Amino acid sequence: MLDTIKTAYIIAKREFAAYFATPLAAVFLTIFVALTGAFAFYIGGFFDRGQANLDSFFAYHPWLYLLLVPAVAMRLWAEERKSGTIELLMTLPISPAEAILGKFFAAWAFIGLALILTFPMWITVNVLGDPDNGVILTSYLGSFLMAGAFLAIGAFISALTKNQVIAFILAATVCFLFVTSGMELVQAALRAWTPRIVADAVASMSFLTHYEEITRGVISLGSLVFFVSIIAFALFANAIAVGQKKSA
Repeated sequence: MLDTIKTAYIIAKREFAAYFATPLAAVFLTIFVALTGAFAFYIGGFFDRGQANLDSFFAYHPWLYLLLVPAVAMRLWAEERKSGTIELLMTLPISPAEAILGKFFAAWAFIGLALILTFPMWITVNVLGDPDNGVILTSYLGSFLMAGAFLAIGAFISALTKNQVIAFILAATVCFLFVTSGMELVQAALRAWTPRIVADAVASMSFLTHYEEITRGVISLGSLVFFVSIIAFALFANAIAVGQKKSA
């Protein structure tokens, strides 16, 4: 177990550094920070609200992640398969689990860095007023966990195809279904032709429902288990997909 963690850590360091070998990392980070600020200040009406909080900032994270996180995830394995380097990777003395964990945590840390770069927003609301910093902290945690769930799903889908565009579209679509499954419009449609228990089960799978609970400052065990379970299950499916490639 310790050897697996050590090897995954080495891979993660290499993969994380690779993000900055090209200008793409700077472009992604700039776009993320710019869009989160634009959505909060202009679309979310940050100043018009007259409240020193980051509700308008965190409200748009699920929708931004629908585009930005699949863009990070699509290259994790699809690029390896297209270039043929996955065959080389599978001949190295590392297990698929080590490679998967290393790649995943490197990408998750990269997204975490993007979140860290938005901390001036937190400083801003403290300068302008007296916000509930506990709620803001839990909101950052919720955003990071949700990003991890998006990323794990995207990584699994990336392992199924050589085409990064297809990986992006499929990941964005699947994540969109997870986000919207708890919305009233979807629930109303489900209740019209399915038993209520089915509609409730679908609603319980909504990223938005669990994320909004955390952004209210409520870190429930259920929401934590939900996001961690989604990440674990997607990574397990990723391991199966990569393992089949190794055995082929």
